[in-house]
Amino acid sequence: MSQQTLADKVGVTRQTIFAIEKDKYSPSLEVAFKISNVFKVPLEEVFIYD
Repeated sequence: MSQQTLADKVGVTRQTIFAIEKDKYSPSLEVAFKISNVFKVPLEEVFIYD
């Protein structure tokens, strides 16, 4: 899935998705849950908190 497609489904910009992937930005809880819902996996499979 492209960054733009994910961004469109979640309601953020492609730049936001890029920043999340590069660990430059921590998404809000709402955005984190939306991303996990897009992929139909638990939040813990998408995000790891150290």
